Amino acid sequence: MGQELKISVGQYSDKGRKEVNQDFYGVLVPQAPLLSSKGVAIALADGIGSSDVSQVASEFAVRGLLEDYYCTSEAWSVKKSVERVVTATNSWLHAKTRQSPWRYDKDKGYVCTLSALVIKATTAHIFHVGDTRIYRLLGGSLEQLTQDHRVHVSQEQSYLSRAVGFNPQIEIDYLALQVERGDVFLLASDGVYEHIDDAFIAEAVRRERANLDAAAREIVQQAFDRGSKDNLTVQIVAIDELPDHDAQALHQRVSALALPPVLEARMTLDGYRIVRELHGSSRSHIYLAVDTETDESVVIKTPSIDMQADPVYLERFLMEEWVARRINSAHVLKPCPHARERKHLYVATEFIEGRTLTQWMVDNPKPAIETVRGIVEQIAKGLQAFHRLEMLHQDLRPDNIMIDTTGTVKIIDFGATRVAGIAEMESPLERGDILGTAQYTAPEYFLGEPGTARSDLFSLGVIAYQMLSGRLPYGTRVINARTQSAQMKLNYESVLHDEREIPAWIDGVLRKAVEPNPLKRYEALSEFVYDLRHPNRAFLSKNRPPLVERHPARFWKGVSAVLAVAVLVLLFLRFGVR
Repeated sequence: MGQELKISVGQYSDKGRKEVNQDFYGVLVPQAPLLSSKGVAIALADGIGSSDVSQVASEFAVRGLLEDYYCTSEAWSVKKSVERVVTATNSWLHAKTRQSPWRYDKDKGYVCTLSALVIKATTAHIFHVGDTRIYRLLGGSLEQLTQDHRVHVSQEQSYLSRAVGFNPQIEIDYLALQVERGDVFLLASDGVYEHIDDAFIAEAVRRERANLDAAAREIVQQAFDRGSKDNLTVQIVAIDELPDHDAQALHQRVSALALPPVLEARMTLDGYRIVRELHGSSRSHIYLAVDTETDESVVIKTPSIDMQADPVYLERFLMEEWVARRINSAHVLKPCPHARERKHLYVATEFIEGRTLTQWMVDNPKPAIETVRGIVEQIAKGLQAFHRLEMLHQDLRPDNIMIDTTGTVKIIDFGATRVAGIAEMESPLERGDILGTAQYTAPEYFLGEPGTARSDLFSLGVIAYQMLSGRLPYGTRVINARTQSAQMKLNYESVLHDEREIPAWIDGVLRKAVEPNPLKRYEALSEFVYDLRHPNRAFLSKNRPPLVERHPARFWKGVSAVLAVAVLVLLFLRFGVR
């Protein structure tokens, strides 16, 4: 056996007698070190015939699995990585159907079947939803490794009981089995396996072992000739070589990465030379380092020694890398590619030469409104990159925003990020703890409610308010408002004051962005950003807020002073004139 996994693949697909091919398939064989740490992924999806858009679902499901699986942490098992990716895909497709004209007719929405095979080390991991099939070729027969999720009403009528995108939650069949050199697997859509026998498939693979594409084409053609009226797709995967080490040893090396010590200058960690510590806390240590191969400056984040025994924290620490690798935005921190095998648990990201928004506000206590708009717009673009992938940052605050020397704003730190579609999965991540910083956390979190995109918008509204005023819209009172009644009594302090020239309508925009009730906030970040630049008629029609709203303390002191003078005048008139 060789030192690394090697496979041969043959694939062929045809629309058959249908007008559109709703099948979609793919295979991804990565380079080292991902080949050893993540393995090879093969996937096949079949759209349902009752839908005119299910081919979109098939392509999205296969592309999403093949791309996002390799973005998951190398420390995660294959099962955990694939299930999280497929669950997120299911959530996205289901939401897309709910937003479409077919929201009440799921059979016409974004729905597909999905079968996937991940071969890592000497183990084959099988994932299955629907009625596409995965077989293993044994001699002259096929061993069916998946079970069809189809209910038969009669000989002529049946329906899928499970599919990707069909329901908000998804149940995924999983099977792991040891493989040997020479093993052959076959993935097929129902348009093929319902019209062909095992003997023909086995003979085609044996005869065309050196050209599996030809074998796949021959099998599809045979199914077509036998009267198949459906789309036809076949994938053939042959194991040519297996790595020398066994699966258990590989799993231990990848999933049990060593926890790094507290690092010091000139120390080396997996090819990164430490320059100095940038920040240290009870939760993590952040270092400036240099990649010894490329001489590029990077940032290394490691778990704190105090937190290394906390599995929940370590789970979230690994989640940061998973999130970072899925997002592609100029306004979100980029992770460093793993060009070599790593032995320790850490996150390596780009080095941003600049300062945090916290420091920027110290240096710019009275920024121009146009400058504030520019920063808010860039943060919003970063958040939109999260929201497009159904992610919530959940810890947006000035310390988690960097501004580089060119003025580009980037969101950093994804330790509190929530990914929609996996929240229902039983995991330490899905707890009701408030993960963000209290002063910037949306009030609904304090009620135990799940966040939405409007929750991140609230945090951005607080940051915009703070940049213009130097204070928080509700002070620290939000932290103690743990009931709806208490939150309804929160008093918004106007951002307007006599020392700054801020248009009155800007105050209305900020007030709406930081509404305690999420239903009264802006629905989308784009609306908030637009209103910051374009006066909204609803806010233009309002006069400047009265002093009692802008400065309550000053108002009541003035009222008290006036009353005191009035009392003195009355006493003088009553007793002072003779």
